[in-house]
Amino acid sequence: MPGKSDQQTLPPQEQPKQPGIQGDMHPEPRSTGPEYRASGKLQGRCAIVTGGDSGIGRAVVVAFAKEGADILFTYLDETADAEETRRQVAQTGRRCVGLAGDLGSEAHARDVVRRAMKEFGRIDILVNNAAEQHPQKALEDIDSAQLERTFRTNFFGMFNLTREALPHLGPGSAIVNTTSVTAYRGSAHLIDYAATKGAIVAFTRSLSSAVVERGIRVNAVAPGPIWTPLIPASFKAEEVSTFGASVPMKRPGQPEEVAPCYVFLASDDSSYMTGQVLHPNGGEIING
Repeated sequence: MPGKSDQQTLPPQEQPKQPGIQGDMHPEPRSTGPEYRASGKLQGRCAIVTGGDSGIGRAVVVAFAKEGADILFTYLDETADAEETRRQVAQTGRRCVGLAGDLGSEAHARDVVRRAMKEFGRIDILVNNAAEQHPQKALEDIDSAQLERTFRTNFFGMFNLTREALPHLGPGSAIVNTTSVTAYRGSAHLIDYAATKGAIVAFTRSLSSAVVERGIRVNAVAPGPIWTPLIPASFKAEEVSTFGASVPMKRPGQPEEVAPCYVFLASDDSSYMTGQVLHPNGGEIING
């Protein structure tokens, strides 16, 4: 939930449906820009990134490409945003494939992995990032349909895609999951969403132990208030206007400020880390 401070951090705005359109936001979130200095950390590797059309996902896709990776990214139906992601990757000279579909479907998870193997012949990195959220004033307002939908997208989709990809991951491969600060401090108005993010933390820690002997590392990133299309697509305009004001840095983060966490966890720079979570959240101490 956006902070209760009266300090305006963004122009008031909202969008009618999730997951939201980055091209309709003002200002647009900042993806990985020209000031990012790559050093070949992912040279020759192939990655799958879910929710790669916008927000954190796009920033990760572009950063990975700048570091030398080829990427297949998934999105729901945001065609214009997906085309912009492809355009930005094309400028790096790396290969990029966008695949539309609903990650809540097991069949789509299989299609994602099959397409990645067809295009690249290998999978070295899996980033489970796609998510949705639906604020409600009280627990009683969360019906079974919303609960199931949120878990199907945020957790079941990640679980199914990881299960499909694992047979193709070998020693040196990395899985990076997107959880959230809400997994650690909770959220009164995003109870089901926060529960999915808590499940992702437990999944990350458990899977890391299960595959460590196979040489596969599993870590996660827990962003705080980041300016992505989910925000105007989830909250009322006046709530969006103070988004991020309650954290110590008094502002929302940009996707480009989060992407380096994924680069680090996907690369050999984090070779002695597994089962861990990084916390780009504007200074909130959550001790997790």
